[in-house]
Amino acid sequence: MSRVKIIAGNWKLNGNKALVDEFNHTFNQTTFEHVSVMIFPPALYVNEFNCEHLTIGVQNVSEQTSGAFTGELSVDMLNDMGITHTLIGHSERRDIYNETNELIAAKVAQAIAVNITPVLCIGESLETRNAGNVYQFIQSQLDSVIEVVGITGLAKCVIAYEPIWAIGTGVTASPEQAQEVHRFIRDYLGSIDEVVAESLSILYGGSVNAKTASELFVQPDIDGGLVGGASLKKEEFLTICHAANQRG
Repeated sequence: MSRVKIIAGNWKLNGNKALVDEFNHTFNQTTFEHVSVMIFPPALYVNEFNCEHLTIGVQNVSEQTSGAFTGELSVDMLNDMGITHTLIGHSERRDIYNETNELIAAKVAQAIAVNITPVLCIGESLETRNAGNVYQFIQSQLDSVIEVVGITGLAKCVIAYEPIWAIGTGVTASPEQAQEVHRFIRDYLGSIDEVVAESLSILYGGSVNAKTASELFVQPDIDGGLVGGASLKKEEFLTICHAANQRG
């Protein structure tokens, strides 16, 4: 089954209007036949993009619908502004802001209820990997969401596997290491619903860059990348997009 190839750039707490203008100019002149390109900038900039070849999302969303929750964004607000995608559960949200599996599952439920597509981030720390508990850890992250929205709800997500030990460190999991976990994710979901597992796009999100992209994207269960630092460099990000497009 053919799955959607996705390259998603997570700008985190970076970027400015000049960078947005650069991306608008470049991607208005560039199309990819086999790849969907997404950018997740700081929320202030989402409406500064005017490129039909880019899907623009937000980096986080609230589990609440409205009320006295200063600084939050609701899924209804995203719908109101025409935003169709949100990152949920990025490792920085889990680690720095103490977001639990339960909270992340609640956010996913909010999003899919109003047809917002979550890019659900999962992944293990170096301590978990060294302890040999990678698969149990990944499964628990998936199970917490499935318990709330079911496998049919998870089917409305994109999964991003991001080994925490390879984010912002310059260390990338080898293509074989990344494929091994992607295969586990697909096999585990396939034990619940094979059709969902085969149709779900699973992105790799650990220090993807121009040098590593081609080897990662040739792996059979890696359907693209969630790109951090390299997504702030227009030419490098373009190279990554081209690498995925060749594997489409």
